[in-house]
Amino acid sequence: MKSLNCMETSTTWRIKHSVRVTWKVAPQFVPYAARFFLGSCMPSGWKVLPNGEGEATFNYKFYDCRFTKQVRRKHIIYQNRLSFRPQAKPKPAIFTYPINCVQKRPEQAKAPQFLDPGTGVSEGHSKLVFHMELLNEISKTNVIPIGSFMPIWAAVEQKSHQPLTLLMDECVAASTPDLQPGSQIYPLVVNHGCLLESKRGSALFLPRYHSSAIVLYLQSFKFGMGEVYIHCNLIVWDPDSFDQRKKACHVKDGSWELLDDPNRSFLCNCCETSCGPRRKRAAALGLVKKAVIGPLTITDQAPCDGNL
Repeated sequence: MKSLNCMETSTTWRIKHSVRVTWKVAPQFVPYAARFFLGSCMPSGWKVLPNGEGEATFNYKFYDCRFTKQVRRKHIIYQNRLSFRPQAKPKPAIFTYPINCVQKRPEQAKAPQFLDPGTGVSEGHSKLVFHMELLNEISKTNVIPIGSFMPIWAAVEQKSHQPLTLLMDECVAASTPDLQPGSQIYPLVVNHGCLLESKRGSALFLPRYHSSAIVLYLQSFKFGMGEVYIHCNLIVWDPDSFDQRKKACHVKDGSWELLDDPNRSFLCNCCETSCGPRRKRAAALGLVKKAVIGPLTITDQAPCDGNL
């Protein structure tokens, strides 16, 4: 067992958001078929070949098996490890082999010329197209040093629509790409546009360059044990028609302030209590959209600057 060489060949295919790995196993290890893993996943298929070797097949999505995702300037890298673990945990694996799947990053959504958008989502409804992305240098990787600031840009392309104001109605940090009833979450923006994180002095809304865009300036923090996703409900409405349920409020100099008109900051008074239910009309008209950024990996060290 000192010179274990159980992986004679391994072939990997990537199909869109899936990966297929075939692992040929020496005959003496065939009885241990259940002890071969791709990350946290057992083989999805297993067969014994005519020559006595075994062939393990792993066919999974990238969000299965604890794949990690790194975003670089031009590429997205999904990483995992094949392992042979003859004994259950906490006994260590006696053989591991790295799996790296590299794909080109898709073209980024258009942003103002002075901004450099990074990873995020775009979603269209009728003539409206929504965007939410990381900006500038922080957008070149999803590995972010703890304590650094993450500018999160959201915008709506109005096209032929009447002028609109974009607001972040609600935002949370979560450990999963899809919010489920049991998802671990950390509230950021609550109560229809109240930036709760600004009470801790670690976030604010930047001054607008256009009513159809908003930038949340958020300090990175540790959350959970792994990757972090930022989920937001974006809402658009008529410019200047702000009220307690359509606003962008943050704490500045110790008190709540309305981003778009500090003279009307009384609209933010409800941030400490309740600002009422969401307007059903906005949802019915398709003016509310869900957006997500991630995964983000928050580290204790500065990320390596790789050029793939």
